[in-house]
Amino acid sequence: MNIPKRKNLKRVIIIGAGFSGLQIAKKLRRDKYQVILIDKNNYHTFQPLLYQVATAGLEPDSIAHSIRNIVKNTKNFFFRLANVYSINTCKRMIYTNIGELDYDYLVIATGSITNYFGNKNIEFYSFPMKSIPEALNLRSLILQNFESALLKKDIKERQRLMNFVIVGGGPTGVELAGALAEMKRYVLPNDYPDLDVQHMNIHLLQASKRLLDGMSEESAKQAYKNLKELGVTIWLNCLVKDYNGKEVFTEKNKKIDTVNVIWAAGVKGALIQGFLKDDIKKNRILVNHYMQTIRYKNIFAIGDVALMNMNPSYPNGYPMTAPPAIQQGNYLVNNFNNMNFFLDKKNISPFLFKNLGSMATIGRNKAVCDFSCFKLKGFLAWIIWMFVHLVSLVGFRNRAIALTNWIIQYFHYNKSVRLIIRPFHRKKII
Repeated sequence: MNIPKRKNLKRVIIIGAGFSGLQIAKKLRRDKYQVILIDKNNYHTFQPLLYQVATAGLEPDSIAHSIRNIVKNTKNFFFRLANVYSINTCKRMIYTNIGELDYDYLVIATGSITNYFGNKNIEFYSFPMKSIPEALNLRSLILQNFESALLKKDIKERQRLMNFVIVGGGPTGVELAGALAEMKRYVLPNDYPDLDVQHMNIHLLQASKRLLDGMSEESAKQAYKNLKELGVTIWLNCLVKDYNGKEVFTEKNKKIDTVNVIWAAGVKGALIQGFLKDDIKKNRILVNHYMQTIRYKNIFAIGDVALMNMNPSYPNGYPMTAPPAIQQGNYLVNNFNNMNFFLDKKNISPFLFKNLGSMATIGRNKAVCDFSCFKLKGFLAWIIWMFVHLVSLVGFRNRAIALTNWIIQYFHYNKSVRLIIRPFHRKKII
Protein backbone atom coordinates (compact mmCIF):
# COMPACT_ATOMS: atom_id res chain seq x y z
CA MET A 1 0.00 0.00 0.00
CA ASN A 2 3.09 2.20 -0.03
CA ILE A 3 2.72 3.40 3.55
CA PRO A 4 6.02 3.82 5.45
CA LYS A 5 6.20 2.53 9.00
CA ARG A 6 7.03 5.06 11.73
CA LYS A 7 8.88 3.35 14.56
CA ASN A 8 8.01 5.99 17.14
CA LEU A 9 4.26 5.84 16.37
CA LYS A 10 1.67 3.14 16.91
CA ARG A 11 -0.23 2.33 13.72
CA VAL A 12 -4.02 2.54 13.89
CA ILE A 13 -5.98 1.20 10.93
CA ILE A 14 -9.62 2.28 10.64
CA ILE A 15 -11.80 0.26 8.28
CA GLY A 16 -14.82 2.28 7.20
CA ALA A 17 -15.43 6.00 6.74
CA GLY A 18 -18.98 6.14 8.06
CA PHE A 19 -20.21 8.22 10.98
CA SER A 20 -18.09 6.41 13.58
CA GLY A 21 -14.92 5.86 11.57
CA LEU A 22 -14.71 9.51 10.54
CA GLN A 23 -14.82 10.69 14.15
CA ILE A 24 -11.65 8.74 14.91
CA ALA A 25 -9.90 9.64 11.66
CA LYS A 26 -10.44 13.35 12.26
CA LYS A 27 -9.61 13.52 15.96
CA LEU A 28 -6.93 10.93 16.66
CA ARG A 29 -3.66 12.51 17.82
CA ARG A 30 -1.06 12.38 15.07
CA ASP A 31 1.82 12.82 17.50
CA LYS A 32 0.94 9.46 19.07
CA TYR A 33 -0.42 7.45 16.17
CA GLN A 34 -0.02 6.85 12.48
CA VAL A 35 -3.60 6.82 11.22
CA ILE A 36 -4.68 4.84 8.17
CA LEU A 37 -8.28 5.06 6.97
CA ILE A 38 -9.53 2.47 4.46
CA ASP A 39 -12.88 2.57 2.66
CA LYS A 40 -14.35 1.11 -0.52
CA ASN A 41 -15.51 4.61 -1.54
CA ASN A 42 -13.57 7.85 -1.60
CA TYR A 43 -16.50 9.70 -0.08
CA HIS A 44 -18.58 9.74 3.09
CA THR A 45 -22.33 9.21 2.60
CA PHE A 46 -24.98 10.86 4.76
CA GLN A 47 -27.29 7.86 4.67
CA PRO A 48 -30.38 9.39 6.37
CA LEU A 49 -31.03 11.40 3.18
CA LEU A 50 -30.51 8.61 0.66
CA TYR A 51 -34.27 8.37 0.16
CA GLN A 52 -34.28 11.96 -1.14
CA VAL A 53 -31.70 11.04 -3.78
CA ALA A 54 -33.86 8.05 -4.74
CA THR A 55 -37.00 10.21 -5.10
CA ALA A 56 -35.28 13.03 -7.04
CA GLY A 57 -35.25 15.47 -4.14
CA LEU A 58 -31.48 15.87 -3.95
CA GLU A 59 -28.48 15.13 -6.12
CA PRO A 60 -25.96 12.63 -4.69
CA ASP A 61 -23.25 15.27 -4.26
CA SER A 62 -25.53 16.96 -1.72
CA ILE A 63 -25.17 14.07 0.71
CA ALA A 64 -21.64 12.90 -0.15
CA HIS A 65 -18.33 14.50 0.75
CA SER A 66 -14.78 13.62 -0.24
CA ILE A 67 -12.93 11.76 2.52
CA ARG A 68 -9.66 13.39 1.53
CA ASN A 69 -11.33 16.78 1.86
CA ILE A 70 -12.79 15.96 5.28
CA VAL A 71 -9.48 14.74 6.72
CA LYS A 72 -6.89 16.96 5.09
CA ASN A 73 -3.66 18.77 5.90
CA THR A 74 -2.85 16.31 8.67
CA LYS A 75 0.49 14.64 9.19
CA ASN A 76 0.81 10.90 9.76
CA PHE A 77 -2.53 10.29 8.05
CA PHE A 78 -3.11 8.07 5.01
CA PHE A 79 -6.28 7.20 3.12
CA ARG A 80 -6.50 4.19 0.84
CA LEU A 81 -9.37 3.27 -1.47
CA ALA A 82 -9.75 -0.47 -1.02
CA ASN A 83 -11.94 -3.42 -0.06
CA VAL A 84 -10.80 -5.26 3.07
CA TYR A 85 -11.34 -9.00 2.64
CA SER A 86 -10.02 -10.53 5.84
CA ILE A 87 -8.01 -10.10 9.04
CA ASN A 88 -5.25 -12.28 10.44
CA THR A 89 -5.51 -11.65 14.17
CA CYS A 90 -2.35 -13.64 14.99
CA LYS A 91 -0.09 -11.78 12.56
CA ARG A 92 -1.96 -8.49 13.07
CA MET A 93 -2.49 -8.13 9.33
CA ILE A 94 -5.35 -7.03 7.10
CA TYR A 95 -5.75 -8.25 3.51
CA THR A 96 -7.25 -6.05 0.81
CA ASN A 97 -7.58 -5.93 -2.97
CA ILE A 98 -4.57 -3.58 -3.11
CA GLY A 99 -2.29 -5.45 -0.75
CA GLU A 100 -1.77 -6.31 2.91
CA LEU A 101 -0.87 -4.15 5.88
CA ASP A 102 0.10 -4.73 9.52
CA TYR A 103 -1.42 -2.87 12.46
CA ASP A 104 -0.87 -2.16 16.11
CA TYR A 105 -4.53 -1.30 16.70
CA LEU A 106 -7.46 -2.03 14.43
CA VAL A 107 -10.82 -0.24 14.45
CA ILE A 108 -13.62 -1.91 12.51
CA ALA A 109 -16.30 0.60 11.52
CA THR A 110 -17.69 -1.10 8.44
CA GLY A 111 -21.33 -0.24 9.19
CA SER A 112 -24.19 -2.37 7.94
CA ILE A 113 -25.60 -3.96 4.81
CA THR A 114 -29.14 -4.86 3.76
CA ASN A 115 -30.57 -7.90 5.52
CA TYR A 116 -32.79 -10.08 3.31
CA PHE A 117 -33.20 -12.72 6.03
CA GLY A 118 -31.99 -15.46 3.73
CA ASN A 119 -34.58 -14.95 0.98
CA LYS A 120 -32.63 -15.21 -2.30
CA ASN A 121 -35.55 -14.20 -4.54
CA ILE A 122 -36.11 -10.99 -2.62
CA GLU A 123 -32.38 -10.27 -2.66
CA PHE A 124 -32.26 -10.79 -6.42
CA TYR A 125 -35.37 -8.89 -7.50
CA SER A 126 -35.96 -6.14 -4.92
CA PHE A 127 -34.17 -2.82 -4.58
CA PRO A 128 -32.10 -1.94 -1.50
CA MET A 129 -31.18 1.61 -0.56
CA LYS A 130 -27.98 1.54 1.50
CA SER A 131 -25.63 3.40 -0.86
CA ILE A 132 -25.62 6.23 -3.38
CA PRO A 133 -25.38 3.90 -6.42
CA GLU A 134 -28.40 1.96 -5.12
CA ALA A 135 -30.35 5.19 -4.58
CA LEU A 136 -29.50 6.33 -8.13
CA ASN A 137 -30.61 2.96 -9.49
CA LEU A 138 -33.91 3.37 -7.70
CA ARG A 139 -34.38 6.91 -9.02
CA SER A 140 -33.77 5.76 -12.59
CA LEU A 141 -36.11 2.81 -12.09
CA ILE A 142 -38.95 5.04 -10.88
CA LEU A 143 -38.65 7.49 -13.78
CA GLN A 144 -38.04 4.81 -16.42
CA ASN A 145 -41.13 2.90 -15.31
CA PHE A 146 -43.34 5.95 -15.78
CA GLU A 147 -41.87 6.44 -19.24
CA SER A 148 -42.62 2.77 -19.98
CA ALA A 149 -46.14 3.03 -18.56
CA LEU A 150 -46.95 5.66 -21.20
CA LEU A 151 -46.33 3.06 -23.90
CA LYS A 152 -48.29 0.16 -22.41
CA LYS A 153 -51.72 -0.66 -23.77
CA ASP A 154 -52.21 -3.57 -21.41
CA ILE A 155 -53.83 -2.11 -18.28
CA LYS A 156 -52.46 -4.81 -15.96
CA GLU A 157 -48.92 -4.31 -17.22
CA ARG A 158 -49.23 -0.54 -16.89
CA GLN A 159 -50.55 -0.92 -13.34
CA ARG A 160 -47.66 -3.21 -12.43
CA LEU A 161 -45.22 -0.50 -13.52
CA MET A 162 -47.01 2.12 -11.42
CA ASN A 163 -47.40 0.08 -8.24
CA PHE A 164 -44.72 0.58 -5.56
CA VAL A 165 -44.23 -1.71 -2.58
CA ILE A 166 -42.00 -0.62 0.31
CA VAL A 167 -41.18 -3.40 2.75
CA GLY A 168 -40.33 -2.12 6.22
CA GLY A 169 -42.15 0.47 8.30
CA GLY A 170 -39.18 2.00 10.09
CA PRO A 171 -37.99 5.58 9.50
CA THR A 172 -36.55 4.76 6.06
CA GLY A 173 -39.75 3.08 4.86
CA VAL A 174 -42.01 5.80 6.27
CA GLU A 175 -39.92 8.62 4.80
CA LEU A 176 -39.68 6.94 1.42
CA ALA A 177 -43.43 6.26 1.30
CA GLY A 178 -44.14 9.89 2.13
CA ALA A 179 -41.73 11.14 -0.55
CA LEU A 180 -43.30 8.91 -3.23
CA ALA A 181 -46.79 10.01 -2.19
CA GLU A 182 -45.81 13.65 -2.59
CA MET A 183 -44.32 12.93 -6.01
CA LYS A 184 -47.63 11.39 -7.00
CA ARG A 185 -49.61 14.37 -5.72
CA TYR A 186 -47.48 17.34 -6.76
CA VAL A 187 -44.90 16.36 -9.38
CA LEU A 188 -45.97 13.50 -11.64
CA PRO A 189 -49.28 15.02 -12.84
CA ASN A 190 -47.32 17.88 -14.39
CA ASP A 191 -44.59 15.65 -15.85
CA TYR A 192 -46.98 13.04 -17.25
CA PRO A 193 -50.26 14.80 -18.13
CA ASP A 194 -51.19 12.00 -20.55
CA LEU A 195 -50.84 9.35 -17.84
CA ASP A 196 -53.44 8.88 -15.12
CA VAL A 197 -51.11 8.90 -12.10
CA GLN A 198 -54.05 8.29 -9.80
CA HIS A 199 -53.55 4.65 -10.71
CA MET A 200 -50.16 4.81 -8.99
CA ASN A 201 -50.43 2.85 -5.77
CA ILE A 202 -47.96 3.01 -2.89
CA HIS A 203 -48.00 0.10 -0.45
CA LEU A 204 -46.09 0.11 2.84
CA LEU A 205 -45.74 -3.35 4.39
CA GLN A 206 -44.75 -3.75 8.03
CA ALA A 207 -44.30 -7.13 9.74
CA SER A 208 -45.15 -5.81 13.24
CA LYS A 209 -48.39 -4.34 14.55
CA ARG A 210 -47.38 -0.69 14.07
CA LEU A 211 -45.05 1.63 12.22
CA LEU A 212 -41.84 3.10 13.67
CA ASP A 213 -41.17 0.35 16.20
CA GLY A 214 -38.28 2.28 17.73
CA MET A 215 -40.40 5.34 18.46
CA SER A 216 -43.36 6.05 20.72
CA GLU A 217 -46.89 4.77 20.13
CA GLU A 218 -48.06 8.36 19.72
CA SER A 219 -45.55 9.05 16.95
CA ALA A 220 -46.39 5.75 15.25
CA LYS A 221 -50.10 6.65 15.17
CA GLN A 222 -49.35 10.10 13.81
CA ALA A 223 -47.15 8.68 11.06
CA TYR A 224 -49.88 6.19 10.17
CA LYS A 225 -52.45 8.98 9.98
CA ASN A 226 -50.27 11.24 7.85
CA LEU A 227 -49.41 8.49 5.37
CA LYS A 228 -53.06 7.47 5.02
CA GLU A 229 -53.94 11.11 4.27
CA LEU A 230 -51.29 11.07 1.54
CA GLY A 231 -52.92 8.01 -0.01
CA VAL A 232 -50.44 5.34 1.10
CA THR A 233 -51.88 1.86 1.64
CA ILE A 234 -50.45 0.49 4.89
CA TRP A 235 -50.32 -3.21 5.67
CA LEU A 236 -49.57 -4.01 9.31
CA ASN A 237 -48.79 -7.51 10.65
CA CYS A 238 -47.89 -8.31 7.08
CA LEU A 239 -44.83 -10.50 6.58
CA VAL A 240 -43.47 -10.81 3.05
CA LYS A 241 -42.85 -14.42 2.07
CA ASP A 242 -41.52 -14.11 -1.46
CA TYR A 243 -41.17 -11.95 -4.56
CA ASN A 244 -40.65 -13.20 -8.11
CA GLY A 245 -40.01 -9.87 -9.81
CA LYS A 246 -43.65 -9.38 -10.74
CA GLU A 247 -45.70 -10.36 -7.68
CA VAL A 248 -45.24 -9.92 -3.93
CA PHE A 249 -46.52 -12.79 -1.80
CA THR A 250 -47.37 -12.17 1.85
CA GLU A 251 -47.83 -14.55 4.76
CA LYS A 252 -51.60 -14.09 4.63
CA ASN A 253 -51.70 -15.29 1.01
CA LYS A 254 -52.28 -11.80 -0.33
CA LYS A 255 -50.64 -10.81 -3.57
CA ILE A 256 -49.57 -7.44 -4.99
CA ASP A 257 -48.65 -7.03 -8.65
CA THR A 258 -45.58 -4.82 -9.02
CA VAL A 259 -42.13 -4.62 -10.53
CA ASN A 260 -41.10 -2.07 -7.90
CA VAL A 261 -40.24 -3.56 -4.52
CA ILE A 262 -38.03 -1.45 -2.25
CA TRP A 263 -36.52 -3.41 0.62
CA ALA A 264 -36.19 -1.37 3.83
CA ALA A 265 -36.98 -4.19 6.24
CA GLY A 266 -33.68 -4.53 8.06
CA VAL A 267 -29.91 -4.36 8.15
CA LYS A 268 -27.09 -6.50 9.48
CA GLY A 269 -23.47 -5.86 10.33
CA ALA A 270 -20.98 -5.71 7.45
CA LEU A 271 -18.59 -8.34 8.79
CA ILE A 272 -15.02 -9.06 7.77
CA GLN A 273 -13.60 -12.58 7.70
CA GLY A 274 -11.16 -13.50 10.43
CA PHE A 275 -13.30 -13.74 13.57
CA LEU A 276 -14.40 -16.90 15.33
CA LYS A 277 -18.09 -17.81 15.52
CA ASP A 278 -18.11 -17.10 19.26
CA ASP A 279 -17.05 -13.52 18.51
CA ILE A 280 -20.16 -12.91 16.40
CA LYS A 281 -23.77 -12.62 17.51
CA LYS A 282 -26.71 -11.61 15.33
CA ASN A 283 -24.25 -10.83 12.56
CA ARG A 284 -22.47 -8.21 14.66
CA ILE A 285 -19.10 -8.29 16.44
CA LEU A 286 -19.38 -8.66 20.21
CA VAL A 287 -17.61 -5.91 22.17
CA ASN A 288 -17.13 -5.03 25.83
CA HIS A 289 -17.91 -1.77 27.63
CA TYR A 290 -14.82 -0.18 26.07
CA MET A 291 -15.67 -1.11 22.47
CA GLN A 292 -12.95 -3.79 22.46
CA THR A 293 -13.71 -7.11 20.83
CA ILE A 294 -14.14 -9.79 23.46
CA ARG A 295 -11.12 -11.83 22.33
CA TYR A 296 -8.62 -9.33 20.90
CA LYS A 297 -7.75 -6.33 23.06
CA ASN A 298 -6.06 -4.50 20.19
CA ILE A 299 -9.12 -4.77 17.90
CA PHE A 300 -12.12 -2.50 18.35
CA ALA A 301 -15.53 -2.45 16.69
CA ILE A 302 -17.86 0.55 16.64
CA GLY A 303 -21.08 1.60 14.97
CA ASP A 304 -23.57 -0.74 13.31
CA VAL A 305 -21.14 -3.66 13.12
CA ALA A 306 -20.60 -3.70 16.92
CA LEU A 307 -22.87 -5.43 19.43
CA MET A 308 -22.68 -4.33 23.05
CA ASN A 309 -25.44 -6.22 24.84
CA MET A 310 -24.48 -5.51 28.46
CA ASN A 311 -26.84 -2.54 28.87
CA PRO A 312 -30.20 -3.79 30.25
CA SER A 313 -31.99 -1.02 28.36
CA TYR A 314 -30.58 -2.36 25.09
CA PRO A 315 -30.34 -6.16 25.46
CA ASN A 316 -30.06 -6.58 21.68
CA GLY A 317 -27.39 -3.93 21.32
CA TYR A 318 -27.61 -0.24 20.57
CA PRO A 319 -29.73 0.87 17.58
CA MET A 320 -28.02 0.59 14.21
CA THR A 321 -28.36 4.31 13.54
CA ALA A 322 -26.10 7.34 13.29
CA PRO A 323 -26.30 8.67 16.90
CA PRO A 324 -24.80 5.59 18.64
CA ALA A 325 -22.12 5.35 15.94
CA ILE A 326 -21.07 8.97 16.38
CA GLN A 327 -21.02 8.70 20.17
CA GLN A 328 -18.99 5.48 20.04
CA GLY A 329 -16.50 7.07 17.66
CA ASN A 330 -16.05 10.07 19.95
CA TYR A 331 -15.77 7.82 23.01
CA LEU A 332 -13.12 5.59 21.46
CA VAL A 333 -11.01 8.43 20.07
CA ASN A 334 -10.94 10.07 23.51
CA ASN A 335 -9.69 6.81 24.99
CA PHE A 336 -7.07 6.43 22.28
CA ASN A 337 -5.82 9.95 22.89
CA ASN A 338 -5.48 9.05 26.58
CA MET A 339 -2.73 6.45 26.40
CA ASN A 340 -3.46 5.30 29.95
CA PHE A 341 -6.46 3.52 28.51
CA PHE A 342 -4.24 0.68 27.36
CA LEU A 343 -2.46 0.44 30.71
CA ASP A 344 -5.15 0.91 33.32
CA LYS A 345 -8.93 1.15 32.82
CA LYS A 346 -9.71 2.08 36.42
CA ASN A 347 -10.08 5.73 35.50
CA ILE A 348 -11.90 5.09 32.23
CA SER A 349 -15.69 5.11 32.26
CA PRO A 350 -17.42 2.46 30.13
CA PHE A 351 -19.35 3.58 27.09
CA LEU A 352 -22.94 4.58 27.73
CA PHE A 353 -25.21 5.65 24.92
CA LYS A 354 -27.12 8.89 25.52
CA ASN A 355 -30.38 8.72 23.62
CA LEU A 356 -31.01 12.29 22.53
CA GLY A 357 -34.20 11.39 20.68
CA SER A 358 -35.41 10.06 17.36
CA MET A 359 -37.37 11.53 14.48
CA ALA A 360 -38.92 10.80 11.11
CA THR A 361 -40.47 12.95 8.43
CA ILE A 362 -43.58 11.89 6.58
CA GLY A 363 -43.67 14.69 4.05
CA ARG A 364 -44.23 18.38 3.61
CA ASN A 365 -44.91 20.00 7.02
CA LYS A 366 -45.29 16.54 8.55
CA ALA A 367 -42.85 14.87 10.93
CA VAL A 368 -42.66 13.26 14.36
CA CYS A 369 -39.97 13.75 17.01
CA ASP A 370 -39.47 11.82 20.24
CA PHE A 371 -37.31 13.43 22.89
CA SER A 372 -36.75 12.30 26.46
CA CYS A 373 -39.01 14.93 27.99
CA PHE A 374 -41.52 15.68 25.24
CA LYS A 375 -42.83 14.68 21.82
CA LEU A 376 -43.59 16.81 18.79
CA LYS A 377 -45.52 16.36 15.57
CA GLY A 378 -46.50 18.43 12.58
CA PHE A 379 -44.84 21.59 11.27
CA LEU A 380 -42.54 22.27 14.26
CA ALA A 381 -41.29 18.68 14.25
CA TRP A 382 -40.67 19.00 10.51
CA ILE A 383 -38.61 22.18 11.00
CA ILE A 384 -36.54 20.44 13.72
CA TRP A 385 -36.03 17.42 11.46
CA MET A 386 -34.79 19.67 8.64
CA PHE A 387 -32.46 21.63 10.94
CA VAL A 388 -30.91 18.51 12.51
CA HIS A 389 -30.28 16.87 9.16
CA LEU A 390 -28.98 20.07 7.62
CA VAL A 391 -26.37 20.74 10.31
CA SER A 392 -25.39 17.06 10.28
CA LEU A 393 -24.35 17.20 6.64
CA VAL A 394 -20.59 17.40 6.13
CA GLY A 395 -19.37 20.62 4.52
CA PHE A 396 -20.85 24.06 3.91
CA ARG A 397 -21.41 23.36 0.21
CA ASN A 398 -23.55 20.28 0.93
CA ARG A 399 -25.63 22.21 3.44
CA ALA A 400 -26.12 25.11 1.04
CA ILE A 401 -27.17 22.86 -1.85
CA ALA A 402 -29.58 20.83 0.29
CA LEU A 403 -31.16 23.94 1.81
CA THR A 404 -31.56 25.60 -1.60
CA ASN A 405 -33.24 22.49 -3.02
CA TRP A 406 -35.59 22.25 -0.06
CA ILE A 407 -36.61 25.91 -0.30
CA ILE A 408 -37.30 25.67 -4.05
CA GLN A 409 -39.30 22.47 -3.63
CA TYR A 410 -41.29 23.94 -0.75
CA PHE A 411 -42.55 26.92 -2.75
CA HIS A 412 -42.70 25.40 -6.23
CA TYR A 413 -43.48 21.71 -5.61
CA ASN A 414 -40.74 21.01 -8.12
CA LYS A 415 -38.14 18.23 -7.84
CA SER A 416 -35.79 19.56 -10.49
CA VAL A 417 -33.31 16.67 -10.40
CA ARG A 418 -35.62 13.99 -11.79
CA LEU A 419 -33.22 13.15 -14.60
CA ILE A 420 -32.36 9.72 -15.97
CA ILE A 421 -28.64 10.35 -16.20
CA ARG A 422 -27.63 6.73 -15.75
CA PRO A 423 -30.34 4.37 -17.10
CA PHE A 424 -30.94 1.34 -14.94
CA HIS A 425 -31.08 -2.08 -16.61
CA ARG A 426 -33.20 -4.45 -14.59
CA LYS A 427 -32.14 -8.00 -13.86
CA LYS A 428 -33.74 -10.44 -16.23
CA ILE A 429 -36.90 -11.99 -14.80
CA ILE A 430 -37.07 -15.68 -15.58
